Amino acid sequence: MIRILAVGRLKDARLAGLANEFAQRIRPWSDLEIVELKDQGPEREGAAMLARLGPGSGHGLTVALDERGDAVSSRDLAALLGAHGSLAFLIGGPDGLSPATRERADRLLSLSPLTFTHETARFLLLEQIYRGLAILRGHPYHRD
Repeated sequence: MIRILAVGRLKDARLAGLANEFAQRIRPWSDLEIVELKDQGPEREGAAMLARLGPGSGHGLTVALDERGDAVSSRDLAALLGAHGSLAFLIGGPDGLSPATRERADRLLSLSPLTFTHETARFLLLEQIYRGLAILRGHPYHRD
């Protein structure tokens, strides 16, 4: 099971379409849940994320997307996906994730040293999850 807890809705119809396309591609290979949380500042957003995650690590690995996180390759992400039966990815709003949310995460990952909108980050994460699952299955989507 892959869960994405993301602040805000995808307002840009083009990004929403791309995100939906990759979500549909992922679903035959993995259960996928996308939870959209209200944009209300990092502290409140963080509290809402933490409430959704619950205590401890009962929901598998929790990965926060953050500019301070580790940069990983698509193959590294594939290995992460393959090593854990359940993952939760956290995407903050325009002001990022709260310190408490980052501390609760098991891993901090950076999609890029560049800064993206939270809408773009969600699309990029979905594409990379699909790519990682394709790598694990030997699907030709990913080419070295």
